[in-house]
Amino acid sequence: MNQDLTSITPMDAQLIRRAEPSDAEIISEIYNWYILNTTVTFETEAIDQLAMRRRILERLTTHDWLVAEVAGRIVGYAYYGVFRPRPAYAHTAESTIYLSEGSIGKGLGTRLYSTLIHSAAEKGFRELIGVIALPNAASVRLHAKLEFREVGRLQGVGRKFGSYIDVALWQRPTSLAAPDTPFSR
Repeated sequence: MNQDLTSITPMDAQLIRRAEPSDAEIISEIYNWYILNTTVTFETEAIDQLAMRRRILERLTTHDWLVAEVAGRIVGYAYYGVFRPRPAYAHTAESTIYLSEGSIGKGLGTRLYSTLIHSAAEKGFRELIGVIALPNAASVRLHAKLEFREVGRLQGVGRKFGSYIDVALWQRPTSLAAPDTPFSR
């Protein structure tokens, strides 16, 4: 990635805001690092700015997409969208979060994801589902901290970089107050 984020501290100015289509370039950079270097996403080809822009606009119509800025730079994003397309799932959403390498472990993920949980509750979603490719200790810790519970595990359902990968399903009702957010009830 082009940004030197190793010096980010919890005291830096942080802003959580709704994503805009113009954020697609930096969001693509963050996500593409995960695509090309990790198994936490099962995408295998880098996503260009135009494709990311379409994804952002699609989520913003009925769901939400948030970005985290530190000192004016986007360092992470989180969104939720359709869990499954059948009408019976209409009040359940699948959520995800990605942080740039230098911003992991500084509390920003908790704040960003807590704000996303609040957004889902405000829009009338009842349940959030996190889908975590394993191993992914940081994501498991974040979901547990935010009171998601592991409700299932699919063994060897993904294949990337020559290995079969398990996936854990984590669930959280949006009615629980999200910790570390000014919106907690």
